[in-house]
Amino acid sequence: MTLPEDLKYAESHEWVRVEADVATIGISDHAQAELTDIVFVELPEIGKQFEAGDACAVVESVKTASDIYSPIGGEVIEVNEKLVDQPELVNQSAFTEGWFFKLKITGFSAPDSLMTAEQYGEHIS
Repeated sequence: MTLPEDLKYAESHEWVRVEADVATIGISDHAQAELTDIVFVELPEIGKQFEAGDACAVVESVKTASDIYSPIGGEVIEVNEKLVDQPELVNQSAFTEGWFFKLKITGFSAPDSLMTAEQYGEHIS
């Protein structure tokens, strides 16, 4: 399993890529593998504000439905519209094409609980 080193990871299996004051958020390759075939993704509304730990999206697979939590606080500025018609992109490319949404980070909102790739790898093993 690949764990990109440039990402931070939450215990709830979301990943975060921070570029300047924008954070891109998705679920890890481990999470999508555990969910199996993803058939539906409910994305947050643009303009919605979240605090770290808030439920912000839903992913449904052939096995179950799961909440997606925002690993950091901010305002939704973009969602991955491709997932509406192609939710399987999360299974095919969890760290690139399968991202869920982007936040404009508000203040210093990255909690200390976010893990490096190495720490996350230990967490899931």
